[in-house]
Amino acid sequence: MKYNKLAAALVLMLLLHKQTNAQTDTLRVLAYNILYLGDTPPCQGPHSTYLGYLEAIVAYENPDIAGFEKMEAIPVYPGDVSGNAPTGFGDTILQYSMNAAYPGRYAYCTFTNTSGADNISMLFYNKQKLGFSGILSSYSNITDFNTYKLYYKSADLATTHDTIFLYVTLNHTNSGTGSSNVATREAQISGEMAQIETHFTVLPNMINMGDFNTHTSTEACYQTLVAPANASYRYYDPPFYPDATFSYPADWDDNPDTYASCLTVSTRQSGSVPNSCSGNSGGGKSWYDHIFLSASIINSADRISYIPHSFRVIGNDGNRVGISANASSPANTSAPAAVINDIFQMSEHYPIALELLVNPSATAVTMIPAAEEKISIVNPVGDQLLMHFTKGLEGKNITVNCIDALGRIQMHTQIVCTGETMQLPCALAPGIYYLRFASGDHIISEMGISKK
Repeated sequence: MKYNKLAAALVLMLLLHKQTNAQTDTLRVLAYNILYLGDTPPCQGPHSTYLGYLEAIVAYENPDIAGFEKMEAIPVYPGDVSGNAPTGFGDTILQYSMNAAYPGRYAYCTFTNTSGADNISMLFYNKQKLGFSGILSSYSNITDFNTYKLYYKSADLATTHDTIFLYVTLNHTNSGTGSSNVATREAQISGEMAQIETHFTVLPNMINMGDFNTHTSTEACYQTLVAPANASYRYYDPPFYPDATFSYPADWDDNPDTYASCLTVSTRQSGSVPNSCSGNSGGGKSWYDHIFLSASIINSADRISYIPHSFRVIGNDGNRVGISANASSPANTSAPAAVINDIFQMSEHYPIALELLVNPSATAVTMIPAAEEKISIVNPVGDQLLMHFTKGLEGKNITVNCIDALGRIQMHTQIVCTGETMQLPCALAPGIYYLRFASGDHIISEMGISKK
């Protein structure tokens, strides 16, 4: 195949210019099971004390999006007796935790309790960066599963009226290890996804996060998210893809040491210290809490992308298997000691977080159903070129060419697509390159990449 070297070099220069001059932003995302905060009378301790713990955690993590699950249900209407949190307790959290940490920054989305549960989920957001457009869909099964529609407040929003939408689904599924509990979790996530699928032919920029109560990656509800029958609705769990810290299948219950850095339950070794209100003890032993991301975010299709290796379990230093977050041996130095103690006191769950890059000036790419031909890569590129293929390419011969800024071909190889994910050794020098995938004379995908 012949290449116009000058054209390739010009394209690369334009890509580099855009990357250098683009006004980018970062969105810090937090998900946290806060163990019935607001229950009255409070089981763990005075509301003021626990609002203070939450304030300190928020101040430390500095989130732009914060999803809280398993809050005590707040009355939605006069006479609502589903939960026993004080009326207006969402405003109490806003005043004494969120905006106490960062004055004037936060607002919260409309919350629901159609299921009449004793606990709810709430989504708080940085109103200086984001706006709330409403609830896209709501599914009720024991608890409510809401998908919230946010938009990014870019600097030129008032003049261009063009924005970036981001959807966030909050989850708190049924707990327990028995077959009926596993089946209930699957029904909850399947029902949630069925409603989401009525709105899209392929997932947009979407986060699906919370407490899933899963014990292995092979559980049906987990598979519904990462391996659905229709791959257009597939989510990714960043520590598995694209970070490749772990690989499937994964059993974190039976092999907690393997997944020690991502265990989210429990912050407490004892069932009675600091109180007996927690349902989980035994220290770090399982991974219930996840932040799943749609392909649009993983592939940087619409101006929001995942920052590689930014997923973290706040306060878990990877040495908490079977012991408390604040155990002295070994000492936990992953956060300030006061924050570690606040996490220990606040809940039996560790909070989880990741970061997203927002590039308003980037060109949005129309996502296509995964059955068609599409290739995406993990960018920036390290020692391996990690490629993700849609099912329509399976079995095809594909030519891969990488061209440098002077139009010189630095890598040329042919592969046969044998699965959804493949790797190629990448010995390129650090820099900006132009990557082209083709099948015969048909160009499948072209993109600029950065080699670390």
